[in-house]
Amino acid sequence: MSDTGPTSSSTSAANAATGSGYRVLARKYRPKDFSDLMVGQEPMVRTLTNAFETGRIAQAYMLTGVRGVGKTTTARILARALNYKTPDINKPTIDLRIPGEHCQAIMEGRHVDVIEMDAASHTGIDDIREIIEQVRYRPVSARYKVYIIDEVHMLSTQAFNGLLKTLEEPPEHVKFIFATTEIRKVPITVLSRCQRFDLRRISAADLVHLFTSILEKEGIPAEPEALAMVARAAEGSARDGLSLLDQAIAHGGGTVVAETVRGMLGLADRARIVDLFEHIVRGDVTAALSEFTAQYEAGANPVVVLTDLADFTHLTTRFKYIPDAANDPSISEVERVRGREFADGVAVSTLSRIWQMLLKGIPEAENSSRPAGAAEMVLIRLTHAAHLPSPEDAARRLADFSNGDGQRAPVPNGNGGGRPVSPPQSPVNARGTEMASPRIPAGGPTAMLQAVPNTMPRDMPVGRTEEQPAEKPVPKVPVNSISDIADLCSKNRDPRLKALLRNFVRLVKIEPGRLEINLSGDAPKTIAGDLKARLEEWTGITWWVTLSNEAGEPTLVESEKSVREAQFTDARADPDVAAILAQFPGARITDVRIRVTEEDENEAEDLPAAATAESEEGDILPGDDIEL
Repeated sequence: MSDTGPTSSSTSAANAATGSGYRVLARKYRPKDFSDLMVGQEPMVRTLTNAFETGRIAQAYMLTGVRGVGKTTTARILARALNYKTPDINKPTIDLRIPGEHCQAIMEGRHVDVIEMDAASHTGIDDIREIIEQVRYRPVSARYKVYIIDEVHMLSTQAFNGLLKTLEEPPEHVKFIFATTEIRKVPITVLSRCQRFDLRRISAADLVHLFTSILEKEGIPAEPEALAMVARAAEGSARDGLSLLDQAIAHGGGTVVAETVRGMLGLADRARIVDLFEHIVRGDVTAALSEFTAQYEAGANPVVVLTDLADFTHLTTRFKYIPDAANDPSISEVERVRGREFADGVAVSTLSRIWQMLLKGIPEAENSSRPAGAAEMVLIRLTHAAHLPSPEDAARRLADFSNGDGQRAPVPNGNGGGRPVSPPQSPVNARGTEMASPRIPAGGPTAMLQAVPNTMPRDMPVGRTEEQPAEKPVPKVPVNSISDIADLCSKNRDPRLKALLRNFVRLVKIEPGRLEINLSGDAPKTIAGDLKARLEEWTGITWWVTLSNEAGEPTLVESEKSVREAQFTDARADPDVAAILAQFPGARITDVRIRVTEEDENEAEDLPAAATAESEEGDILPGDDIEL
C-alpha cells in the first residue's frame, strides 16, 4: 500500500510551526486509486481491471489479509470505481486519475450511498435486518448503493444466515464489499457468494521504496539502514510501517537515523548481532556473553537479540541456496557480506541446530521473569552445542569405540553405503587414566569417553549381547487379540473400557508388551493411555500402545455385525426358509440362532440354522422357531 497523492510543503511547514492540523503519514498518504495499490497487490488490481473492462462486475467482494495491508482503503477505492462519474465518463472504471463527482465523499467515508459498517460493534441480526430492509431502495445520487462491512468475521451466526439470501440475489443497484483479517471464521456459505481477494503482505523492499518516496515529499532526510529497520519491524504492514516511521521522525527530531531508530525499537546493532553469531559458531562462550551484556546495557531487548540471531541464521541459510537473496535492499551491507562468508563456512546441520535451539529459547526468554538471564542460558547452550559433533561424526566415533576387536567398522556415509573407520588407538583403564595418547583426527571434535568399572554382582547379567538375545516379556494372562483384552475388561469389571474397545479399536499388530491399534474418527483420545495402564495392571508387564495409520482389523462390533449379516444371508438362501417366506406374505426373518445337540456340544459342531419369523396374517406367531 502506498500513496502518491499531492502534498504541500508549505502546509507541512505551517503544521510543524503551529503544531495543529497534523495528519499522520498513514492517513495522509492513503492510496486514492488503483495505481497506488499496485505496490504489493498487483494480482488483485489486474483482476479488477479486467473485470471492469469486460463488464463482469460481481455483486459481492471479500477482501482478506493481515492488518494494515489496505483492506478498508481498497474497499473505498472499489466503491469509488463502481460509482465513478465525470462529465465525460459515466460508467464503472478503474481509471480514477481525474476525481469524479462522488470520489471525495466516498474516500472520506461520508457518502450517503456508500454505507460503512464495523461488524465488531454491529454483530447482531437486527443490524443485518436493517440492511435487508434498506437494499430495496435505490441509491440517492450514485450509481450503486455499496455496503462496506469491515471485520465481517465478527458477525453472529444468525446475522450471517440472515444475510445469505440477500447476498446471493441482491437488487441490481446494490453491491457488497467485505473485509476481514480472519477469513477462516467466515462461513463457507458466505464465501461461496463472493469474489475473494487475498491481499498479500508487502515485502520489505517495497516498504523501503514507499518510505523513501514519502520522506522525499516531506523533505525529511533518512538513512537507508534506518528505513530497513522500520520495514522489518512492520512485518508486511504498510500502516504499521508508516506509524513507526512517524514515530521515528518525532524521535529523531525531524530526521530518521539508524542509531535513534535502533534505540526506539529496542534493537541491537546488526553488526553486533553478526559478531555475536560469530562467537556462537566458534564456541567462545565468554566472548558471546560479553557481547550480549554490552548490547543489553546499550538498551537492546534480550528477546529481540535472540530474534535477530534467528533472523540472521535464517538469512545465512538462505544465502547457501539462494545467492540472489543478498540483493534485497532491506538487508544491511554487513549482513550481506558476512552472511555470505558464514554461508560458505558453516554447515547446514550447524545452522539448522542453531535455528531449532533459538526457536525453543525465544519463548523461554519471553515468558521468564528474568529475560536477560534466560537469554544468557540460551547463548550458553548454543555455544556449547558448537563443540558437539555432527550426527555423522558422532555415529562414526561411536562405531570406533564400540568395535572392540581392532577391526574397522563400516559406518554409513550418507549415500546409502559405508566406509571403514579406524578404531581408537589407545584405551583408558577402569579408573579413567589414559594408557596411551589416542590418535585424534585433525580438525574435528573429540569424543571424551571413559570406561566404567563393573560393580554389579557376577551372577547378574551385565547387558545383552548378540549371543544372548533379549527375552520377550511373558504376561501373567495371555493376550493375543482384541477379544482377549475385552475378556480381561469383563473379568476385571471395567465395562467402560470394554465398550470403547468394542466400538472404536481396530487391531493392527499385537505381541507381548506391544500393541498397535487404529482408532475410528470419533474415538476418545484417551483410549491408548487407558489401555496401556489397564494392560500393565492386569498382565504384570510393561506395554507400549501406539496408534498406527494402517487400517487394521475391523472392530469387534463391526466383526459381529458382519457375522450377523452372513447368518441372515445364509438363512434367506435356505430353500425351506425361502418356501416359508413365500407361503406367508409379510413374514420376515428377525433372528438367526445356531443350535447344537447335547452330544456334539463339546465338539461345537454347528447344525443348520433356525430362523424365527413373524407373519402379518398371524399364522406364524412372533418368536416361534422353525427348525430346518
